[in-house]
Amino acid sequence: MKKIRALNRIFHLGSIGVFLTAIILSCSSGEEKPELFPGFVQPDGFPETSYDFSRNEVTKDGFELGKRLFFEPRLSRNNTIACGSCHIQSAAFTHHGHDVSHGIDDLLGIRNPMPIMNLAWGAEFFWDGGVFDLDLAAINAITSPVEMDENVPNVLKKLREHQEYPDLFKRAFGTAEITDARFFKALSQYMLMAVSDNSDYDKVRRNEHGAAFSSQQLAGYRVFQKNCASCHSEPLLTDQSYRNNGLAPNHVNDLGRFEVTLNDADRYKFKVPSLRNWQYTGPYMHDGRFLTLNRVIEHYRTGMVDSETLDPVFRNADRSIGIKMNDKEKDNLIEFLNTLNDRDFVTVPLLAEPVINSSFNK
Repeated sequence: MKKIRALNRIFHLGSIGVFLTAIILSCSSGEEKPELFPGFVQPDGFPETSYDFSRNEVTKDGFELGKRLFFEPRLSRNNTIACGSCHIQSAAFTHHGHDVSHGIDDLLGIRNPMPIMNLAWGAEFFWDGGVFDLDLAAINAITSPVEMDENVPNVLKKLREHQEYPDLFKRAFGTAEITDARFFKALSQYMLMAVSDNSDYDKVRRNEHGAAFSSQQLAGYRVFQKNCASCHSEPLLTDQSYRNNGLAPNHVNDLGRFEVTLNDADRYKFKVPSLRNWQYTGPYMHDGRFLTLNRVIEHYRTGMVDSETLDPVFRNADRSIGIKMNDKEKDNLIEFLNTLNDRDFVTVPLLAEPVINSSFNK
């Protein structure tokens, strides 16, 4: 009976849940069985993915290699900074507590690291959408002089000279050849498995037994649908667009999407981030200027700055700008937003930094 209940739960969980369920079933049988690797599982109710899995299927060995590489400091010039240094699982793979990224030699970037979460549904990446293929996303960090300050050929040289990486690449791709394409595909396999789809909101969305919004959360959901859902569309809680949300230009005058397109209509536009796991991803906005959710909401209520590219959704019929919301609506909205945090995502062992044998670091 316990096995049947566990199997039934599979249909209400994403890829991470499938992995955990497989482990539970294996342990409950009293027999030692090899761990089952789920591969990428399409979450119930999510749209079709943008990533082309036909050219890079997620396999157990490919994923494990990608995980090693994600937490590998050899990707940086002085072997001190890994992808996982600025994308920390407990912070939903952001750099929690830092307004902008801190990279090599403790140098500062100009933007807040975006979460690594549900990337299979992204067609463009980073705040300005400057990368159009997930397999190429790591190049930015590796070559940035304030992040890793390294170059890809030298990273590959380090990996080829390492005593264990050639064998790991052989397991993942069939031969020990370490190429840039294989390197980036392995990293993608790890990042593609970072799927967040098991918050309280998701359980209500899937109509799971016993899952329901409280009256205040339901009222907040209505506030969300009226005022927020046009940009933070469900179920990903982002429409993947670029918008000027009325922030005053910062000290570096970051022009956002304009830096990529050179189109004046894109000045001060940044990608709409997902609201999922906001509890773990602060501070907020592209430059981390707001420390709390309360401050974010107050910006939309009373703090917006007008400009030529301000998104029309923030212009009201009375010529004011911002979102009209009373204090009760604000409190209700916060109660709903609390349902978007996915505790499983920030604690699941599948995505955790691997424990490396001491010989691996030689």
